[in-house]
Amino acid sequence: MKNTFKILLTGAVLFAMSFSSMAQKAPKMGHINSNDLLTIMPERDSAEAQLKMFAQELELQLTKMSSEYEKKYTDYQANVSVMNEVVRASKEEEIVELQKRIQDFQQKAQQSLQQKEGALMEPLVEKAKTAIKDVAKENGYTYVFDSSVGALIHYPETDDLLPLVKKKLGLGQ
Repeated sequence: MKNTFKILLTGAVLFAMSFSSMAQKAPKMGHINSNDLLTIMPERDSAEAQLKMFAQELELQLTKMSSEYEKKYTDYQANVSVMNEVVRASKEEEIVELQKRIQDFQQKAQQSLQQKEGALMEPLVEKAKTAIKDVAKENGYTYVFDSSVGALIHYPETDDLLPLVKKKLGLGQ
């Protein structure tokens, strides 16, 4: 009888332990809209102001180049009938070159503006990511999804299955 009682007691304890360990291992999930978070961060106003100033500088330069183009083109049209062959060809080449410079400037300005935005926003994004990860850890969240882009932004370290899947598919090492 004592042995049966011990076996039942041991079984009950093991069952309770396994149940509690399963309950502890259940992942806790959460979500956040990181765009909403970034929008309310006070540093964003400063970054946007700097970006706006940079964009205005680029726009001013483009306006100057466009004005120069308009002036040269208007002058060319007004005097084309009295220009000799060499002067006309030179003016046309000058206008075409200026068009090319304007197009190149527009492309470079767009790239530069994107790079500037990235550089200004990167510290903000990193600050937000750090805060999200800290809150997740402090509150026991295993997974946190970013609802603004549908991405997983916090998760525990796990095994990378790529080598195993590559092997399964016969893709080599």
